[in-house]
Amino acid sequence: MPQPMVVQWPSVTEDRLFANEGPDRNPLPFLESLCRQREGWGPSSPDRFDLTPCFEYSVLYGALSAIALLVFLGRFWFLSIHGQAHHLGRTAWIYWPTQAAMTLAAGVILGEAWVLATDETASTVAVLGCIGMGLAWTSAVMVNRLEHMYEIRSSTSIFAFYVASILSTLVILRTHFESPISILTSPSEPYVAQLQIAFVGILLVGFIFEAWPRGSTQVQRSSGACEYDKANIFSRLTFYFYQPIVTVGLRRTLTAKDIANILPENLRTEHGCRILSRRWNNRVKRWKEQCRIYNQSLQGAAMRKTVPRPQPPSLFWTVIRTHLVGFIPILVCRIVIVLLSFILPALLSRLLSYLDDYEDKPLSYGITLACSMFVVALSVALLYTYNRYQMFLIGASTRAALISMVYRKSLRLSPGSRNKSTTGEITNHMAVDAEQWGDAMIYLSMWISIPIEIVIGLLMLYQFLGWTMLAGFIGMLLLLPLQAWQARVFESMQDDKLSAMDQRVRLTTEVLAGIKVVKLYGWESAFRQRVLNVRNTELVALKRLGLVQSFMSIVFISSSLIISLITFGVYGLWGGPNFTPGKLTPQTVFVSMTLFGMLRGPIASLSDATTTTISVVVGTRRIQEFLLSEEVDEDEILRFRNPPQNPNDPSVLIQDASFTWADRSVDAQDEGSSTEHTGLLADFDGHPSEPPTLQNLDLAIPQGSLTAVVGRVAQGKSSLFSAIIGEMYKLQGKVQVCGRIAFVPQQAWVINATLRENIVFGSSYDEEKYQQILFACGLLPDIAMLPGGDMTEIGERGINLSGGQKQRVSLARAAYADYEIYLLDDPLSAVDAHVDQHLWENLIGPMGLLRNKTRILATHGIHHLKDNVDQIVLLKDGKIAEKGSYSDLMKSKLAFYQLIKEYHLSHTPELKKRLRRRSSAVQPKVPIIVVPQDDQSSTNQSSQSTLGIEPRPDGDALSFEEVTTDQDTSEGDDGSGTEGTSENEVVVVPKDEKKDTQAGLIAAEKMKEGGVGFDILLTYIRSASYTNSAIIFALFAIAQVCLVSTSLWLKHWIKKTKEYENSDLGSSLDGQDHGDLPSVGLFLGVYAALTFAYVMLYVVVSYMTFSVARIRASEILHRDLLIKILRLPMSFFDTTPLGRILNRFSSDIAPIDERIPNKFFDALFFLASVSSTLILIMYTTPAFLIALPFLCIGYYTIQYCFLQISRVLQRIYSVSKSPVYQHFNESLNGVSTIRAMAIQDRFIRGNAAWADNMANNFLASMTSKRWVEVQLRLLSTFVLLCAALFAVLGRATMDPSLVGMTLSFAMAITEEVTSLVRILCDLQNHLVSVERVIEYTDMKTEAPEHTAVYLPPNWPDQGRVRFLNYSTRYREGLDLVIKNITLDIAPSEKVGIVGRTGAGKSSLTLALFRIIEAAGSQQARDSDNTGRATESIQISIGDSPSGSQSRELEGGSIEIDGVDISTVGLEDLRQHLAIIPQDPTLFAGTVRDNLDPFQDLEDVDLWEALERSHLKKTIAGLPGGLSFEVSQNGENFSVGQRSLICLARALLRKTKILILDEATAAVDVETDELIQKTIRTEFRDRTVLTIAHRIKTVMDSDKILVLEQGCVQEFEKPQVLLQKEDSLFYKLAEQAGEI
Repeated sequence: MPQPMVVQWPSVTEDRLFANEGPDRNPLPFLESLCRQREGWGPSSPDRFDLTPCFEYSVLYGALSAIALLVFLGRFWFLSIHGQAHHLGRTAWIYWPTQAAMTLAAGVILGEAWVLATDETASTVAVLGCIGMGLAWTSAVMVNRLEHMYEIRSSTSIFAFYVASILSTLVILRTHFESPISILTSPSEPYVAQLQIAFVGILLVGFIFEAWPRGSTQVQRSSGACEYDKANIFSRLTFYFYQPIVTVGLRRTLTAKDIANILPENLRTEHGCRILSRRWNNRVKRWKEQCRIYNQSLQGAAMRKTVPRPQPPSLFWTVIRTHLVGFIPILVCRIVIVLLSFILPALLSRLLSYLDDYEDKPLSYGITLACSMFVVALSVALLYTYNRYQMFLIGASTRAALISMVYRKSLRLSPGSRNKSTTGEITNHMAVDAEQWGDAMIYLSMWISIPIEIVIGLLMLYQFLGWTMLAGFIGMLLLLPLQAWQARVFESMQDDKLSAMDQRVRLTTEVLAGIKVVKLYGWESAFRQRVLNVRNTELVALKRLGLVQSFMSIVFISSSLIISLITFGVYGLWGGPNFTPGKLTPQTVFVSMTLFGMLRGPIASLSDATTTTISVVVGTRRIQEFLLSEEVDEDEILRFRNPPQNPNDPSVLIQDASFTWADRSVDAQDEGSSTEHTGLLADFDGHPSEPPTLQNLDLAIPQGSLTAVVGRVAQGKSSLFSAIIGEMYKLQGKVQVCGRIAFVPQQAWVINATLRENIVFGSSYDEEKYQQILFACGLLPDIAMLPGGDMTEIGERGINLSGGQKQRVSLARAAYADYEIYLLDDPLSAVDAHVDQHLWENLIGPMGLLRNKTRILATHGIHHLKDNVDQIVLLKDGKIAEKGSYSDLMKSKLAFYQLIKEYHLSHTPELKKRLRRRSSAVQPKVPIIVVPQDDQSSTNQSSQSTLGIEPRPDGDALSFEEVTTDQDTSEGDDGSGTEGTSENEVVVVPKDEKKDTQAGLIAAEKMKEGGVGFDILLTYIRSASYTNSAIIFALFAIAQVCLVSTSLWLKHWIKKTKEYENSDLGSSLDGQDHGDLPSVGLFLGVYAALTFAYVMLYVVVSYMTFSVARIRASEILHRDLLIKILRLPMSFFDTTPLGRILNRFSSDIAPIDERIPNKFFDALFFLASVSSTLILIMYTTPAFLIALPFLCIGYYTIQYCFLQISRVLQRIYSVSKSPVYQHFNESLNGVSTIRAMAIQDRFIRGNAAWADNMANNFLASMTSKRWVEVQLRLLSTFVLLCAALFAVLGRATMDPSLVGMTLSFAMAITEEVTSLVRILCDLQNHLVSVERVIEYTDMKTEAPEHTAVYLPPNWPDQGRVRFLNYSTRYREGLDLVIKNITLDIAPSEKVGIVGRTGAGKSSLTLALFRIIEAAGSQQARDSDNTGRATESIQISIGDSPSGSQSRELEGGSIEIDGVDISTVGLEDLRQHLAIIPQDPTLFAGTVRDNLDPFQDLEDVDLWEALERSHLKKTIAGLPGGLSFEVSQNGENFSVGQRSLICLARALLRKTKILILDEATAAVDVETDELIQKTIRTEFRDRTVLTIAHRIKTVMDSDKILVLEQGCVQEFEKPQVLLQKEDSLFYKLAEQAGEI
């Protein structure tokens, strides 16, 4: 950048800036009568270098007191009307001294006014000024009383008035003591001086008490307020309130607890969201009314032309208007900063003039100028930093409010909106779009300050260049169209980039959410390529942005140099009188270049302001579109909290109602009238384009009844529940619900919290009630096996629980809520047969814990229907085909009768006998709970989950007293109890002494300590390529040489011109030296060449940085992260929340894409600038190097302190983002449950708590940056003060030109070093994102996808599976889940695998796919990221069924057709096996993509597979057929249909081995029979391993494998096992009614 080399400002500027306004200049006699001093009003004295007394009294006393009076009156009014007393008392030792000091000060100054009034020679303005000060301090006394009542900190207005009054009085006192006797001839003068001394003394005492830190006072300690709220204005300006955190950070590594109370109360999410939401909702309401009027106007053709289409409200302007009150002072402060900045050159010119003619001026005048420069620079530094901090506060508040609004909106989305807005897209609204507001206010305020800076700079340029400055101004105007073009292009490209990012994050979210299925199918490479394809689209948009950015650097970075070239060219050619060539003097050139340099800042800021503003507008518009999306209409369902008072009235009533999932809203763009509820209010005309999902339903559910909903897959069972809770579009009819709803979805929803927190779920904890529910839900045996009991942490999505355990936890949560209505969407399908029976008898059935509740149960287990339910509803094709009691439906002999006759399982005499026995029981078996005394103390405790769920203050409790006595008989929970009458079972719940320290599954996110290593920087540079980095660095150096050369060329040209003018050869007739006269053409040619070279080099280096190096680094880092994440073992996903991983792909990739390249570019730019400046300083003023080491030490110390805390704070902030996204993902996954149970407020409070934590950590990081900035600027101002004072004190020996150059360079280098230090610190903080990405890319992966092991053709061609002494665990450090299993499964053998929940059935299949490796194997150790891998495994034979001694156990092996699978590549293995998993998972995309992600098969193969899986008719009826779009998580298919699609996948994979992991758990018995028939026929020549809850499913298997606690209990033909009554399989079959 051009270096300012001003030596002296023209005298004309001094005259205009400091003109003498003597008494003869005052035209009004009235003003003359107010000032009786001989010097008049001034402001400067005609006889001395000082201000006149009249001016001092009128401005320093009169104007100041008038402003203070207005401020105090306004403050008094505000506190009286809006103040809220803190009721913490007053700090007496501060309050009374300040009151006394202000009262005495008012009395003293009024006394001075009386003394002056009695003196006939005193000026009236002095009397009025003193009276004004007295009144101001009197009002301050009243304000101070309210301040201590309502505020806990020092009053800003009183504090500032103290400072202003003291400084003003000191100036007046100085005039009294230094003015000549001829001026101060008043007899009252000695008394006035004494009173002013007393006045200053009293104010100093009062100020000491007012400014005294109050952190130790009882008021502040009891307030609980943050440090910012307790800090006075001085502490806020200097950021001294942040110093304790810096001190702690220098002693040790900061933790989150050290910064836990940074966020001010008014910036918390709830406060900001309430204000912004209220204003936004009002604007939306007005828009809806305008839409209604517009729709009415469309009825007439004439009106259609006159009424404009209403535009949706702008969220951007809503945010601006919401913060307008706080934004206006920021803008005013910004303008003041600009004005003060331009005062510095004027003061510098005045100082240089003084040094040039110091004999006629006193030393005090020079010192005053030096101190004035210091005060102005100090004011600019403090105001600038404080102003930026205030803008960050507004930005943080806005961001938190927008995040909360997005979260709240996501809980209200309609089905159509949920299909349009995926989880990834909504996450981007929070992680990217709302994030734009973090520093948006800084750049938005520039649109006010930049024009002012440019106007002032141009006006000052006019003083030196005259009309020729218009050439530069016109050049500036010509660049504005490029600015507008860039804004349009950038906005369009930003939209494309954000859209691609949304798609990438959405796809990544889905892949990671279904990572288990992806690994089971061996689809990592397919999905990796899909994500990378979307990423390439995003990078193309990013590259285009870089191209535009590099081209526009001509406008924003090189503009000042181009404008100076144009201006100097015009001035050199026609700038003289009568358009003659202008004379280039040092003053003209270097002062103008100084001003051009000052203009460079605002012009260059236009780029950042433009791009940031566009990004904010685009991001806010995306949030706006989301907030305007359709919502669920709460009024469509008539809800009543309490049950009907009349027992005969139904709890749920549906009359002639039809429902659909399809979005029937009118297109907003066409009609202009779309509202948030359009789709839900659409009328049903009876002729829809697609039939409704549910049609003409009439259903009444009596209070306290048990209603069973049955039907085949996709007949509408789950949709019926969704309709009842308001999740579907109601087309017609009426739905009325009386009572609170507890909803148990078909796919259990479990949060990442402890087991107890998942059950209690924010309600008050009742030990007895809790234990009763645990027993009823069959969870006591499971809890006994968990490492931490019920305090064991459950992983995200219940990853460490089996399907049955998750479903029972979901049932326990619903039961603990104690609501009136229970919607149970087929919860029994996920549990084993004996657990099914236990749940029916003890929880759901007519004798269960919920027997007095209204229960609606969707079930495929029709063996519960006879004599057990009050009403049966049969759904077929979305209609109620039959309803009534069991006997009535059997008598009708229709569809239900046929279903029972063909598939009922209770026709055997044994089962009938057992049913009669169970039905004879009057009461269910519920244990009497005996709780030790120590545990009973926790009865009234409340559970606080990680979701921030708050305890329910009160609620009805289940009447357990009714069921704790008169117990009758029932089978035990283990299914092996004897039949007959027994006494009440007493369950003793011991105090849990086994608190395993490793019971927590999800560990806290790791945060590195210390600095960001140099290896991280090298990693990023290597990603961008060393060659690209070297080229960029070299181009920066060359460009800087060209830039410096322009200044050197100007200096050389001026020197040549001056030498020519000073030579006396021009007066001679000898023309031999006339050739030395410099040529203007030569000057302009060289100057233009250097300028053009600089511009072109800058364009090239910008292109290399933003379109080449940046793209390569972003591509490589993201690709490596994605590849590594997909290759990590499942144990990583079991222990790592999805939100934490997504944080890497969103919040950490975003800085890599944008912020880090920008910071690198800025760092290199300022590094080159500082280096060139140092070289020039050493060349021109070597003496300045004496101060340089001290300056460097100071900057290094500040940088060291800052880095010690800032990098830790950045890491804490980055870590705090993950829980926000995790909580958000969990909420979206369970949104139906949340809405059904009406607990949105709990989750909103949880979201606000996490958002506040993130905002607190963000503010702590931002405050650290403002702290270092103010330290750097303060150091710069002290350097300036020392340099100026040194020049004044050595004025007799120093050259003014040298002083001017030294001060100019000192000012330039300190500002540049400040920027460089700040940018380097910011760069290191942003490199934390690279560090966090590398943290995952450095993890150990699974075994290789491919190995060199030769596999025979068509392997496996037989299907033989052998387990040889095989043992495994889910991850290192956990117990074995499979223990020493030896099996030999023959080719084409059908093996049924049964066992209780947690026996190891699913673990066996995971081992076959090597999702988990053999315990102690090399593969297990190589993929372990916990550090717990061991060389061998010791197991106790007590855990083994066959011995009593301990021995060393290796993990064993699994062989398929004689090949050890541990030697086979994972992709080779998994793609040669087929599985229908327990949780059917679909991905967003087409049906074709879900069946064949590699696109290897023909459509005919796909249709054939769908036909054999009984889905062809369904898929063919969908729009597009195989191209039908599957919504996120397959939500537009039922769970049963998803299972059938998984069956089609298995049919498409021509392998010899098929695993069915409870594949038919979610389908009805008829569909189950069809699937089993398909398996028997289509897989007759394949080896099939079937895990099933329904014993009937595996009864026709060749062999039955019974597992118990991870060991083989039985392995024999089912006929053999059924002949052994003591066999475990026999007992399981008996419980299931098969024998």
